[in-house]
Amino acid sequence: MTQSQTKTRTETERNKAAVLEFLTTAFNSKDFTALDRYLHPDYLQHSPVIPTSRAGLRKFIADLPDAVRYEPGAVIAEGDLVMIHGRYSGSTEKPLVAVDIFRFEEGLVVEHWDVLQDEVPAKDTVAGNHMFTNPQTGRA
Repeated sequence: MTQSQTKTRTETERNKAAVLEFLTTAFNSKDFTALDRYLHPDYLQHSPVIPTSRAGLRKFIADLPDAVRYEPGAVIAEGDLVMIHGRYSGSTEKPLVAVDIFRFEEGLVVEHWDVLQDEVPAKDTVAGNHMFTNPQTGRA
């Protein structure tokens, strides 16, 4: 592996760890230090329900009920992009299953997109499978 490939691999792993840290600490304990550390000051938000900017995301999360929880699932990263399949619960009637997409520049998140849908219990799906599983723990 070349030095450039090693650097890229290291940056990709660091980006994945950053996303995991700021999502879990911000949503699960409303600890915003990781947001301040990993989001660019000019962060762009493409979600239809979250205001743009780092301050907008912080306020959005701060205003959520204390019962809100985020559970990470599969994390995929390539180049400057990190995508994470996760579950948000405690703020809506049904948990939301999401794919969050983050773009990094120079070690900071500069943009975010998401795709959200209500979670349907496995017993109510045509295939009978869970919509969300956590490969790290092997559970639904």
